[in-house]
Amino acid sequence: MYAITGITGQVGGAMARTLLQAGKPVRAVVRDAAKARAFAAQGCEIALADMNDARALAEAFHGAEGVFILPPPNFDPSPGFPEAREGAACVRQALEQARPGKVIHLSTIGAQATSSNLLSQQGIYEHTLADLSLPLTVLRPGWFMENFRWDVDAARNDGILYSFLQPLGRAILMVATDDIGRVAAELIQENWQGRRVVELQGPEQTSPDDAAAAFSRVLGKQVRAQAVPRETWGALFKGQGMNDPMPRIQMLDGFNEGWICFEGPAENIRKGRITLEHVLRELTAS
Repeated sequence: MYAITGITGQVGGAMARTLLQAGKPVRAVVRDAAKARAFAAQGCEIALADMNDARALAEAFHGAEGVFILPPPNFDPSPGFPEAREGAACVRQALEQARPGKVIHLSTIGAQATSSNLLSQQGIYEHTLADLSLPLTVLRPGWFMENFRWDVDAARNDGILYSFLQPLGRAILMVATDDIGRVAAELIQENWQGRRVVELQGPEQTSPDDAAAAFSRVLGKQVRAQAVPRETWGALFKGQGMNDPMPRIQMLDGFNEGWICFEGPAENIRKGRITLEHVLRELTAS
């Protein structure tokens, strides 16, 4: 039995589908029983647990051959990231109590960076789980291709991809969520000892200019990338409701300056199969 947290999201859902299609038993760990109905209908066992409830999580993980940990996203954390520290401590306590056969932790590219930024929350989880006495795989994917969901309207209506990733010709490592879920499903079925880090990118690196060209092909109209001036980011993000935009700005700086990157050598980075154009076709069709 494989217990999956975050199963209602894109990555967790893709992982569950991959395992179910392979005939593997899946336990959906969810907070809301109503959201679990669709997974129950697919044959999943259901366990109710909040990611900040160590006792409930331990019960949900009990007897599992493998556990997939997907920390809940927090795009506007409090100073010092107390939410991530509390969540990571609860997850560790639950894993130590339940003692599953192995653990996959979905982290992120750049989690090892020492400069504080939005992705430091995953670094906190990595540090908290690092010496866990269970086989642990840290899966660090690149920038999610599905983040372009927020650019569809502007690309379609204005012919512009407004980009916080800069310079526009600089390629970064991106990957589709379906590839992440598939690889996570493959990894959790493997056997290993100790802690290992697996870094994952898509078939090729992608720049904002590349993304604009892909939008052009998908939409059948000219789309160009346009850089959003950095001095406007704080006001823009606060206008979207953020209390403290600095961690997000620091994250974008990390990508743009190159210090949010993969840690291992290029030859060890796994590659996904799904192209950005494929993802954009799905996003523009929905």
